Amino acid sequence: MRFHFDPGSNRPKILIILHQENSSPGRVGLELVKRGFMLDIRKPRFGDSLPDTMEHHAGAVIFGGPMSANDPDGFVHKEIDWIKVPLAEEKPFLGICLGAQMMVKHLGGTVSGHRDELVEIGYYPLVPTEAGKALMDWPQKVYQWHREGFDLPNGADLLAGGPTYPNQAIRVGPAAYGIQFHPELTHQMMVRWTTKGAPRMELPGAQQRRDHFAGRFVYDPAVKRWLDRFLDLWIGTAEATTEFGRLKAAE
Repeated sequence: MRFHFDPGSNRPKILIILHQENSSPGRVGLELVKRGFMLDIRKPRFGDSLPDTMEHHAGAVIFGGPMSANDPDGFVHKEIDWIKVPLAEEKPFLGICLGAQMMVKHLGGTVSGHRDELVEIGYYPLVPTEAGKALMDWPQKVYQWHREGFDLPNGADLLAGGPTYPNQAIRVGPAAYGIQFHPELTHQMMVRWTTKGAPRMELPGAQQRRDHFAGRFVYDPAVKRWLDRFLDLWIGTAEATTEFGRLKAAE
């Protein structure tokens, strides 16, 4: 799948931060485009800059990657520090897996592995909290691919947890969310991840490749419905965002 950014377009832009040469925003990117947004894709790992303000972006998403939020690489620290921009401006921000862990690190929280070295690679239960239930319905199981989790930093509300990694979805302020799981995953991405990442399926707690595809058949429709509801809550549509901006400018 290909995503294009037209710098001359007047449509609201979403800043998309990716971490590998061939990474894709997947279904999240496709759904944002369907909602009328342009995608401004940047990869700080390969030298791309990040904006000093969210003035020209309607929201931002930091996706996952094989690296850790604890790594010493300069781009990791740069992204963690940059998260202060959308948080300070209360602009919609979404961290997915590594992106969520980066937000937690920015807020002074801890990112670490499971005490028994268990991983979540495959489909695992998701249990919403009362705060999460008040926002929306949640899928029973979600797709995971991680060997580290995060604690609950000061100022964050826990929206959903799980039996192995207790913090799965958090909200910070009015518009920032972090999720440990991967609603962006397409079938093509699952094929690629389970092929290139096959050795990780031998780690303790990981599911076998056939179970990933069997799980997708059963659980993905509910994940797709959840993503649609979540995007309604988080960012809405480009048309609504533009109209809101006009009203704010007129105040």
